[in-house]
Amino acid sequence: MAELKKLQNRLEKLETRLYGERPRPRPAGQFADGVVKVQASLGNISSKRERIKTLYRKIDDLIKYLDPQYIDRIAIPDAMKIEFILAEEQFIHSQVRLLETVKKQQPCLESESIKAVPNYSSKVQALTQVQIEEQDQCNAITEEVTKMLDEYNKMILLLSKQFVQWEEMLTKLEAAKQIKPLAD
Repeated sequence: MAELKKLQNRLEKLETRLYGERPRPRPAGQFADGVVKVQASLGNISSKRERIKTLYRKIDDLIKYLDPQYIDRIAIPDAMKIEFILAEEQFIHSQVRLLETVKKQQPCLESESIKAVPNYSSKVQALTQVQIEEQDQCNAITEEVTKMLDEYNKMILLLSKQFVQWEEMLTKLEAAKQIKPLAD
């Protein structure tokens, strides 16, 4: 009954489009008779004209050609498809093994501790912030130690040069006084 009402509503909409909004007295079945006459006329025209018959026969072909997979069926023969699959055989097997591993570990992934991870995200973020701050402090200390080591090396170099100069001066003074150095 619902289908009949839907069909009647569609007919009324079609009649409204055809005749307009103005109410006209229409005898019952007049519109349906008109549609049947139009269909019969189209059938007669198509049966008399060979070109139209050909077009009707080619509609199925046209629908087949418009199918997006049709190009794949024509362009790539089945043997080539098999070659594609065989070329990817190792990859497919590795993916299957990975999927089996995930399936085996699924109970672990569904455990309460994994489900509770979102509850700990704020704590992890706080710890991440602390780690970043400590890393910055460590970098600052490293830079400071590097500067101190550079200063130490400069100081040792200057002291070494000073000792060398004193040694040379002492050697000159000893040579001037002709004092023999003590032998060890």
